[in-house]
Amino acid sequence: MNDYLRLQEWSSALLTGERIRFRELREQDLPHLSEWWNDPASAILQQNRVAARPQGTTADMFRTWSKNESPSGFGYSIVNPAERLIGHISVWGMSVPERIATMAIIISPEFQDQGLGRESLQLGLRIVFEEMGAHKAELQTWSYNERALHLYRSLGFKEEGRRRAAVFHQGVFHDQMLLGMLEDEYRVSP
Repeated sequence: MNDYLRLQEWSSALLTGERIRFRELREQDLPHLSEWWNDPASAILQQNRVAARPQGTTADMFRTWSKNESPSGFGYSIVNPAERLIGHISVWGMSVPERIATMAIIISPEFQDQGLGRESLQLGLRIVFEEMGAHKAELQTWSYNERALHLYRSLGFKEEGRRRAAVFHQGVFHDQMLLGMLEDEYRVSP
């Protein structure tokens, strides 16, 4: 197969996994994303404080993350084959010479614990390393988010740092965890 056909085949599948695909953000996604972002059970896993924001503010945040106007990142809605919205993935901040891409993901409570977050992150890592040319991908979570930590570590992310007592919930301080994956670690990750 010549290079043109090989690249054409590769790019046709770039935004598609086995059970999910990435697509542009659509206006009909915004009420769902805002609802998940503002749900206190999800907010505590995503944000440094639980606070309901106006839907317009949250919608503008997702719009900004999903403009896809810069080579330094991307933002996509995650959908299943039936085009049901599953979540959202964002990457930002990649610049030369460091080439470090920061990642974030939110999955609808309805679709959690089904391996769709794993598949979405794997697809996101493919774009980060194989299309954007990142040297490293990184993400953060809170020390109490054991499900996320387990997922990130199982994908090959390594703990790189810990901001001790960086978030305060229920009268207790918790640590912020920073995890990273180098390109060569991605190439050998499970």
